[in-house]
Amino acid sequence: MIEYIRGEIAELTPTRMILECAGIGYELNISLNTYSAFNGKKNGLVYVYEVIREDAHLLFGFSEKTERELFLMLITVSGVGPNTARMILSSFPPVDLIQVIANKNETALTSVKGIGLKTAQRILVDLKNKVQTASIASDTAQTNSPFAGGALAEEAIAALTMLGFQKNPSQKAVVAILKESPGLSVEQVIKAALRML
Repeated sequence: MIEYIRGEIAELTPTRMILECAGIGYELNISLNTYSAFNGKKNGLVYVYEVIREDAHLLFGFSEKTERELFLMLITVSGVGPNTARMILSSFPPVDLIQVIANKNETALTSVKGIGLKTAQRILVDLKNKVQTASIASDTAQTNSPFAGGALAEEAIAALTMLGFQKNPSQKAVVAILKESPGLSVEQVIKAALRML
């Protein structure tokens, strides 16, 4: 699994990027958000998701982890494939998409090309609880969270899942701890979460 690629931007269009790293040009399918983040830049670090099929090996690139996390959530929904997920992410910045899903805004989702009412409803039902916890741990949604600790929360949740705890209960515990005591260190958050889980 490729986590990210850092390299020189050889080519950039609103849907595609060629990122050269160590003499290899990687073709990445990107959203308009990622295009905007890298437009005019010569180098970049792109978070990657690989889609390996019998007939193709595709790479999807994201300017931030939050966008990739939303993409991964979207493709778990029945009827939403990688290209549809990319279309949704091109229509909304990650913070706005989190709000659309959290507020069950069907109208906003159906305004996206290729998203009908049934697909929009499935997205809202399947992802409502997931995006609320993910938005706390996200790097872009820090301004929307009640505390400034997005990276710290993400690190604590990652540590708890590596220790064998489920991701959702870990997220809920970390969110609750940081709401109550926003000044804690990562170690203190993990220790407090271990007592709760």
